[in-house]
Amino acid sequence: MKKAALPSLVLALLAPAMAAMAQPKMDDMKSMDMTKKPAATASVVHKAMGTVKKVDAKGGVVTLAHEPIKSLNWPAMTMGFKVKDKMLMDKLTDGKKVEFEFTQDDKDYVVTGVK
Repeated sequence: MKKAALPSLVLALLAPAMAAMAQPKMDDMKSMDMTKKPAATASVVHKAMGTVKKVDAKGGVVTLAHEPIKSLNWPAMTMGFKVKDKMLMDKLTDGKKVEFEFTQDDKDYVVTGVK
């Protein structure tokens, strides 16, 4: 009986010490400036071919039926994209086939160029 109790006793005595060692040391973080925001990462530019299905110039959105986009591993689909520069709207007319570039801005995909 004593042999079985010894390992349990050792573990019970070591548990608080192990928990204390696992706690992060806040002193190590004192030199960090927590008011700065992390540096913005460069936006990845994706390129695709698509056909304009709908243009909402007032809302700044174009609906495109695009071919597969390898850089995102996307299949061909139809979806809406925001348009960064309103001047690009002149190049987007219903039924027109276009080569376009876009980036991700938070949760939105934004057209940044049209050919």
